[in-house]
Amino acid sequence: MIALLLIGGVRFLAKVLLQSLIQNFRPKEPVIIYGAGSSGMQLLVALQNGDQYLPVAFVDDSHNMLGNTVHGIRVYSPNSLYELIESYSVRQIFLAIPSATHGERKEILNRLEHLPVHVKTVPDLFDMVSGKVGVDEIREIDIEDLLGRDIVPPNPELLGACITAQSVMVTGAGGSIGSELCRQIIEINPSRLVLLDSFEFGLYKLEAELVEKLQGVEGGDKIEIVALLGSIGNRLQMEHAIKTFEVDTLYHAAAYKQVPMVEKNVVEGVQNNIFGTLVSAQAAEKFKVKNFVLISTDKAVRPTNIMGATKRFAEQVLQAMAVRKSSTKFSMVRFGNVLGSSGSVVPLFRHQISIGGPVTVTHPEVTRYFMTVQEAAQLVIQAGSMASGGDVFVLDMLEPIKIIDLAKKMVHLMGYEVKDENSYRGDIAIEYTGLRPGEKLYEELLIGESVSGT
Repeated sequence: MIALLLIGGVRFLAKVLLQSLIQNFRPKEPVIIYGAGSSGMQLLVALQNGDQYLPVAFVDDSHNMLGNTVHGIRVYSPNSLYELIESYSVRQIFLAIPSATHGERKEILNRLEHLPVHVKTVPDLFDMVSGKVGVDEIREIDIEDLLGRDIVPPNPELLGACITAQSVMVTGAGGSIGSELCRQIIEINPSRLVLLDSFEFGLYKLEAELVEKLQGVEGGDKIEIVALLGSIGNRLQMEHAIKTFEVDTLYHAAAYKQVPMVEKNVVEGVQNNIFGTLVSAQAAEKFKVKNFVLISTDKAVRPTNIMGATKRFAEQVLQAMAVRKSSTKFSMVRFGNVLGSSGSVVPLFRHQISIGGPVTVTHPEVTRYFMTVQEAAQLVIQAGSMASGGDVFVLDMLEPIKIIDLAKKMVHLMGYEVKDENSYRGDIAIEYTGLRPGEKLYEELLIGESVSGT
């Protein structure tokens, strides 16, 4: 026993000594924390206890904090950033401002954009309350912060009107917008949620996620989840599903939406986007579904490509059916690019920057409207509640964003310089690939002039 204690004790002491020596002599990377509030202090403690980063300064917009010392770290004004970066050879800034709005974050990011640093952020206020702020939670900035538009808050009454205690069906449930719709719908307590998709793995994954989510929720066992594998173009299946599960509200998200792909596969695009919508709408009308909401796109406005034309045709199919004054209220929701959806430009840019470029942009003048997938889903749900029949709902998305500006901001905020004719020593090149077949420089959201606010 004495031998065991001596041998084990010596090894343990050696391990402790070696670890302390390694921590003391391993150089830590100097970083600046932007935000000296409670989240900034939590992050400071986490970084000081780690062996990767060395906080050298706080930066804060509050005049009351300037000149103070927090845990041995001084608080400076944002005007001192350039001098601090030079003095301490800082290459990363961590944003610790979880309570700031997107507009406020955009102003801060605009100030940081031209500095030679990589900007990262800590979690939102919910994670802060949960005590999750630490080194592992530091991540890339949210692209919503670059857009600077605060999310339009939903109206709780409108959210529940077509869903609470009702049987709801979502076509294209395995897609990015369809799946987010389903996640939000089960939060509003439907009696049943029917998922329809032809993508087997996407449907399987979504069903497993929703079932797991309901297990930890009070009353979750009362919500029935039904996963149906099939096509919206199959009339018998659509009618059987709507009749069997007594669907009250149907959100029609199923569509082919990639412009270049539909351009090359015209017949399938027409079959799915136009005839699939017609079959679904007729089945809904036949079995007296109360609300039918079509997810449309800004590309349906004066379309220059096949995908946009098929979606405009689908809108007109529903408007024609709405004229007949059936018991089903048909409506459409039209919005621009959805951040984080399949095929979104943002993850593509991030990947291209991480591998050293080049970042590919189709044209220097291309502009697009952007919104988050959560906001898109909330808009769709609320639109169904507001519809009177044949309505087209459009979100006021303020000003469109130039894609080239978005690309440059992402390059700068990931700590790199753009390589162009003015900067041969830059890190990431931006290449123009030319507009794809059927692609427009500018997207529009409205066709006519008869627009009213909601």
